[in-house]
Formats: sequence, structure tokens, C-alpha cells
Amino acid sequence: MDFIEEIKRRRTFGIISHPDAGKTTLTEKLLLFGGAIQEAGAVKSNKIKKGATSDFMEIERQRGISVATSVLAFVYKDKKINILDTPGHKDFSEDTFRTLTAVDSVIVVIDVAKGVEEQTEKLVEVCRMRKIPIIVFINKLDREGKDAFDLMDEVEQKLGLRVTPLSIPIGMGYDFKGIYNIWEKNIQLFQDESKQIIGKKQKFKSLDAPELVAEIGTTGLINLKDELELIEGVYPPFDQQEYLDGTLQPVLFGSALNNFGVQELLNCFIEIAPEPLAKESDIRLVKPDDKKFAGFVFKIHANMDPKHRDRLAFIKIVSGTFERNTPYHHVRLNKKLKFSSPNAFFAEKKQIVDISYPGDIVGIHDTGNFKIGDTLTSGDILQFKGIPSFSPEHFRFINNNDPLKSKQLAKGINQLMDEGVAQLFTLDLNGRKVIGTVGALQFEVIQYRLLHEYGAKCSFENLNVYKACWVEAKSESTNFNEFQRIKQKFLAKDKSGKLVFLADSAFSLQMTQEKFKEVKFHYTSEY
Repeated sequence: MDFIEEIKRRRTFGIISHPDAGKTTLTEKLLLFGGAIQEAGAVKSNKIKKGATSDFMEIERQRGISVATSVLAFVYKDKKINILDTPGHKDFSEDTFRTLTAVDSVIVVIDVAKGVEEQTEKLVEVCRMRKIPIIVFINKLDREGKDAFDLMDEVEQKLGLRVTPLSIPIGMGYDFKGIYNIWEKNIQLFQDESKQIIGKKQKFKSLDAPELVAEIGTTGLINLKDELELIEGVYPPFDQQEYLDGTLQPVLFGSALNNFGVQELLNCFIEIAPEPLAKESDIRLVKPDDKKFAGFVFKIHANMDPKHRDRLAFIKIVSGTFERNTPYHHVRLNKKLKFSSPNAFFAEKKQIVDISYPGDIVGIHDTGNFKIGDTLTSGDILQFKGIPSFSPEHFRFINNNDPLKSKQLAKGINQLMDEGVAQLFTLDLNGRKVIGTVGALQFEVIQYRLLHEYGAKCSFENLNVYKACWVEAKSESTNFNEFQRIKQKFLAKDKSGKLVFLADSAFSLQMTQEKFKEVKFHYTSEY
């Protein structure tokens, strides 16, 4: 198979949602239908061994939530599918925002009973800003929930999307009988109660099949025909180009826990979803079919296998091919690196790959060379855009509770910060370390991982900071020198050595901006 055909085979997408909408369950069931696993673990089970395949960190299994992005790959109908299962919890949204820089499309999962929730709105807004193609999957049809049309109205109003249904449920909750697949023009009725192994389903090619009336009743059939007529009159017909442009979003219904509607989602996805897309760099648009390799680090994960203390950098391949034992240029460090064992992923299972293509995600063992946003290339010296650090919302001093483990604590903090779990600021005045996070739950995760992965005990102390702002100014400016002198106790350096102003209130920040006109303040590190 030649280079261009390999690119066309790839589909790389992220799954996003509010916590508990069934995102990780859907990921598992896609793997199940893709033949990558034979049996799915029930995600709700708190037994460690029964955790979801994509939740491989101990704390995820205990809490039943995803706190880190997982990368999974499988082949289905000759398409190579790369899934990035992201955290839904708002406290880990920065990891999700960064992951969205590495996907070509997304599937948004919505709970049929709860409808559109707050975190879904924020994540979809990021997708809309970046014009990422979106498929909406309305999940948990086996539960009592909102009417299908009410849900689609809610998706349009709250998420600002323009939707068109590609399937419609027959009944809901206890009356849920199946799904009419508008995309494939057939009906699947719900028969099998097994939640773990794929069961057989009936298909009817025609709405007038006599067996269908026997299954869903005359009233059910009349309702279904009325709903299909309504869909034709109200919603725009599906147009693939509009979907790829991010101006039309198809909606499919199902129940991931019961394996229902998942295969239909997968079949539709591989037909309509985009192949690997071009990505903007600081010098030009990098296209997948460029022969020279270029890729960027969008995630770093330490201790994927706690026994081996390994640290992996996840690289999204944008163009060319990434080959084992071939030297590539690390742009930030300005040096050549080569990798003897690049990995492809199946959750915590890894396998060494000799060659990877645009759209693929590879993991490379990292001894501290990589940071999030780093670019590797075999051609032009370029830097990919749009992978910033955001201003955290919670700030705490970190204290060492075991002086004999200072080295382990320092190493653990450094590695977790490189992962992007949180941000580290060192105060100019006294050198105290400040951890900044998007959500308060991250402090618990940091404490847990420092103890269980590095053997270091720490505690946190509250710090009154409203906002961390990256400072831009000319060093010779008198105005800037005065700012440094007056605001000395509020100044810190981030992990890259950039100057950061830790404003203690909105009023203080406003007054500082007015007084020091030559100093610019930024809410992201990429300015």
C-alpha cells in the first residue's frame, strides 16, 4: 500500500462529553465492535480488575472517572482508527483542550436523561472555534430520558450546532424497541439483554414488512412514520462537505452499555469522517502528503507502567512518515534524536512499530527531552501553533512532608508538570513552589500520584491568587523595571523560565494594567 493510500485509511478522533455521559463505555464498545477486544469490562464496577480498558491509572479505576487522555487504535473495515478518550471532568479540561489539537474530528456524547451539560458546552465551543467536524451521539436510550426531538432542539440551542439526525429511536427507556437507521435505511430491534458480548439483532429493510408490525405494534409504526416525515420537513439533508466544514452536525442515537447503535455509529463514522488534516505552523500550512516528516507532542505521560517508571511522549504525526531508528530534528533543543522503540497503543498495552503515517499517534520513551508543544521534523524548522498553557484557576503552595524524600518529590513534580497535569511557578522572592491547576480535584491526583508513583509525601497550603498572567515587556523599559520592583512579591517564573504575574484580585490586575502601560499581560503562555 502506498503512502497516499495509507493516509486515506486513517481516522483520528476524540470522544468528548460531560462526566458520566458514557464516553469511556462508548470507547470500549467501539473497540469491541472493531474486534480489538472480545469482552468489555463494565465501567461502573469499582473492582480494580473490571475497570474500563482506557482507564489505566489506579486512581481512575477507584473513582470511576477518566483523569488522563488515553490513546487507542484498531483496524475496522480496513480503516486504521485512532481514538483519543479524554477526561470529561472539568478539573482536567486542559488535558482535553490540548488533545483537541491532535484530532481531526470529534464525537460528542450526550446523556439522554441529562441532555446538554455545562462541560459539553465548553468543549464544543473549542471544537467550533477550531472548526473540528462533530458527530453527536445521544447515549443511554435504555433509560428514561427526554424526547428525541427535544434533545436535538437543546443541542442546537445550547451548543450552537446545526444538526441532522442519521438515526432515530423507536420508543425510549422501558419502551425502547430499537433504532431506525436513516443513514443505512434499515431498522434494528433490541433483543439481546447482554451488556458485555455482542448479540444478534434483527434488520428490516422496509417499513412495510409485516414482521415489523408484529415487533413494534401498529401505533409504534405510525409514530415512526410520522417522525420520519417530520425529520424530512424540519432538518436539512445530510451533506458531507458541510459536516467536514463544521457547519452541519449529524446526530445518532444508541445505548453504549447495551452495544446498541454503536456499530451503526462506527459504520457511519468511517464513511464520513475526515482523513488526516493539514495543520498550521509558524511558517506555513503543513499538509499530510508532504514527504518530509513533521509531528508535535500533545501529551506526556509518566509511569504508564509503574513497575518500569517509564515516561512516554505522545506525538501526533502531521506529515511524512515516522520511522524507527531514524534521526529527527527536535526544534526547541536544536538537536537530532532517534528512537529505537516507538509505540502504538491499545490503552496500557503497547507494541513497537517500525513505521507510522499522518494521523497516527506514537508514543516515544522520553528521558526528559520533551515538553508539550515540542515539534519534531525531518524537513523545515517549524513550530506548530495552538498548544498553549492556560492560566490556572486554583493556586496552592506545595510543601514537602518527608524531608528524606526531597529528590523524589522534585523529580515527581517536574515529571507531572511536563505531563501538563498542572503548572509550576517558582516565586522570585523566596523560591517557594506554587502549583496552579484548572480544577481543585487535580491537587488530589497530584498528591496521590506523588505518593504512589514516586514515594513522596506532600501537602498543600492555600494561596490567594486570582489569575496567573504571562508578562511581555521590553527589558530596558523603565516602566517594566518599576513594575518588577513594586510587584516583586507577586512575580514568579513558570517551568520554562517565563515571567508570570500572580495577581491577587481582579481589581489588582486592572490597576496594574492601567499603571504599567508598557507591560502586556497574557492569559495563555502562547503569545
